[in-house]
Amino acid sequence: MMKYGEITGRIIGCAMKVHSFLGSGFQEKIYQKALGIEMSIENLSYKEEMTMTIFYRDTKIGCRRVDFFVENNIMAELKAVSALNDAHLAQAINYLEAYNLPIGLLINFGSRSLTFKRVYNTKHPDNKNQD
Repeated sequence: MMKYGEITGRIIGCAMKVHSFLGSGFQEKIYQKALGIEMSIENLSYKEEMTMTIFYRDTKIGCRRVDFFVENNIMAELKAVSALNDAHLAQAINYLEAYNLPIGLLINFGSRSLTFKRVYNTKHPDNKNQD
């Protein structure tokens, strides 16, 4: 049913491989490099550290780098913290809305088990019929 389910599932699978190999305890950059390698092996197209412009009422107000922009539709934001919190989730949702992307992944390598959340932009046309 979910339009991007197959791709997000593949990204999560890549993240699981990275986490099972490296475990927790490294800096975010280490996981980012490893995830890039794993996504390349899985033939997922991505841009790393892609700079995206943030607008307010058609005025450019700043830029933000997205950890990964996958298959031209999905943002993947990585963390290496003991636990994800509401601020991480709010940040991910803000990025989706600012960039008008349908879905994103918030992936945390910092806990004993890999944790992740699929985040949806409820304002995006692809998600208008989601319950």
